[in-house]
Amino acid sequence: MAPSAVETTTTTLPNIASLKLASGPYKELATGKFDKDAEAGLKGHQAAKYPHYLPTWNREEKFAPLQPFEHYEHGKDADTTFPNLLPQGVEVTNLTPTIGTEVKGIQLSTLSNAGKDELARFVAERKVVAFRDQDLRDLSIQEALDWGSYFGRHHIHPTSGAPEGYPEIHLVHRGAGDNSVDKFFENRTSSVAWHSDVSYEAQPPGTTFLYIFDKPETGGDTIFVDAVEAYNRLSPLFQERLHGLKATHSGVEQANASLSRGGIVRREPVINEHPIVRTHPATGEKALYVNPQFTRDIVGLKKEESDALLKFLYDHIAYGADFQARVKWQEGTVVVWDNRVTQHSALIDWKNAQRRHLARITPQAERPFETPFKA
Repeated sequence: MAPSAVETTTTTLPNIASLKLASGPYKELATGKFDKDAEAGLKGHQAAKYPHYLPTWNREEKFAPLQPFEHYEHGKDADTTFPNLLPQGVEVTNLTPTIGTEVKGIQLSTLSNAGKDELARFVAERKVVAFRDQDLRDLSIQEALDWGSYFGRHHIHPTSGAPEGYPEIHLVHRGAGDNSVDKFFENRTSSVAWHSDVSYEAQPPGTTFLYIFDKPETGGDTIFVDAVEAYNRLSPLFQERLHGLKATHSGVEQANASLSRGGIVRREPVINEHPIVRTHPATGEKALYVNPQFTRDIVGLKKEESDALLKFLYDHIAYGADFQARVKWQEGTVVVWDNRVTQHSALIDWKNAQRRHLARITPQAERPFETPFKA
């Protein structure tokens, strides 16, 4: 399906040092510091199970602006009966009618290319899939990256920590003994921060992988929302009004917040304009593509108009409990979701100072595009 005239446009900003600092509840922020003794378990907590995946920050490492590339969507080639991904004997449990599935009995790391095609398509249809009892974390980091490269060019996050020598791995890590949860809620009533990962990039992620190393005994779940169903719930008149509109997505605030907390910025931040209604290249489904973490305004509208419309869309997505799913992490879980048709939020709800440690492989996809409205 070819892109329409409603596509992404890009703005590169001046040097970040000249920009006003901002902050927000960005789950991907890292201070660039951690207590190595604490990570070894010397404060009465267990050491990290996968220490080679602990975050590091190379302040000398800088990357040039991302260049356009041609993404091939393998989900378009999939056999939609999924014979390689879901053969007989594999256990499949849908969490809700439109979003969320758990799968047991297949090993992702052993999939053929045909199986990977089916994986991309199945995840696009179910939006988020939790695969249990996986060995992805036990591969070498390079093997995991080689496996994930089938789905697109690896994104390198501009501010997050990464395993030493592997900036393509994005780490989510709250260390053992970290008692900052209470401080987090001193100025906030909720940790929910809906977003689609790095939506400010010209070519944001598509099929995305997150795998767990350490988790609290309870808590630390991840919630997902079906942005296709969110679009479908709108009236045809409202849908038609959204078509043709574009919104700006900014990486500036995330970068500035990282700097303000002693973190790093590997690459100058960008602002991109994306269609508010995005079309998935394999399924043809339309999804809402705005999120409160990175979207800033609607192009061509006055501030009050833009704020009112975005607030409605954010509230619609946030309140849509009947098109959301909650994934509970288990040992060996790999969660796969399609960033083009979902939003998600980690939940900071555990207070026992236990470690929560995950790694994300984030293949980039096509430039967001919109196909014509059909009532």
